[in-house]
Amino acid sequence: MIRLFVRSLLMLAVCALPSVSAPRLHADDLLVFVSAFAPGDDGAIHAYRLDVAAGRLKPVHRTTDVEHPFFMTLSPDNRFLYAIHAPGQFGGKTNEQVAAYELDGETGRMTLLNRQSTRGTASCYLDIDQTGKMLVVANYSTGSVASLPVREDGSLGEAASFVQHAGSSVDPARQEGPHAHSIVISPDHRFAFAADLGLDQLRGYRLDVAAATLATHRQPFVRTPPGAGPRHLTFHPDGRHVYVINEMANSVTMFDYVPEPGLLIEQQTISTLPEGFDGTSYCADVKITPNGRYLYGTNRGHDSIAAYEIASDGRLSLVGIEPSLGKGPQNLAITPNGALLLCANMPGNNIAVFRINPENGSLTSAGPPVSQPGPSCIMIR
Repeated sequence: MIRLFVRSLLMLAVCALPSVSAPRLHADDLLVFVSAFAPGDDGAIHAYRLDVAAGRLKPVHRTTDVEHPFFMTLSPDNRFLYAIHAPGQFGGKTNEQVAAYELDGETGRMTLLNRQSTRGTASCYLDIDQTGKMLVVANYSTGSVASLPVREDGSLGEAASFVQHAGSSVDPARQEGPHAHSIVISPDHRFAFAADLGLDQLRGYRLDVAAATLATHRQPFVRTPPGAGPRHLTFHPDGRHVYVINEMANSVTMFDYVPEPGLLIEQQTISTLPEGFDGTSYCADVKITPNGRYLYGTNRGHDSIAAYEIASDGRLSLVGIEPSLGKGPQNLAITPNGALLLCANMPGNNIAVFRINPENGSLTSAGPPVSQPGPSCIMIR
């Protein structure tokens, strides 16, 4: 009888304990995903809660069934996340994969749906069209691009189209062949443009979203300056301009975008480094504030972020160049309200948060950087 009484008391005590679950976001917080570029168990996608008002990141979850998740993208409805997955070796002889995940509410937990081949190696960039039905990928080592259909449940089908780039450019060490470094879908989701570092070209493709396929555009490519090594590109929010950051030349090239025929017309190239700098540095990422007023580009080597004001005609003028607060600034992300810029310093093993001055676009640190191994890509949900 005593034993039954004690057992009943224990059951009541257990039932009274609060349930344990992943912390959920507060009303003014954002969920931030940061990839850890590493093999094995060290490869992961870290989820953080971002307190926008305070500019602080707090870790909430870590997903570890992914290796070398160099780049990621989110579906337009924020229900799914897609990441590069390179088991064992990144850029080896085996084609890499895109891993599709379903996001669990606002907790940062992720459920793997499936994986599909990228049809290439050193897969380094992903983008998804605004309908959420088509994903595109750039493969650096093999110099190719591919497109994959996105199913209703967020999982991926096999590649529906594949294009192998060919050619070379002026630098025999780095431009001996094609190296597709990014592919970005236009805001009208009619075209995609791939920056090929090895060719000094932006390659243009027409999209068939229903079939999830790429086809060569009537303007098959435009050139960047010789030896520039175009890496990443982004569209201005108004859809009238495209900005390409040139890894090897440490510069940004601006193009006018003519939507109806889908043409790019070069207008300006501007340096990302301070005058007189003679060290070794390579650009990586470029981002624009949601209001279209400011553009930011990263310098790896100089370890800085260049800030520019964007004029009404799309041209850039330098605001300033600020330290990235870590070695090798690899990737940037800007909060939807345009108040904060996040920087992934990959070899520096940290994530820095900066406040954006709305009056002039200058950057100031929001606090000490957050330590994380090998941050390579940031996505804000």
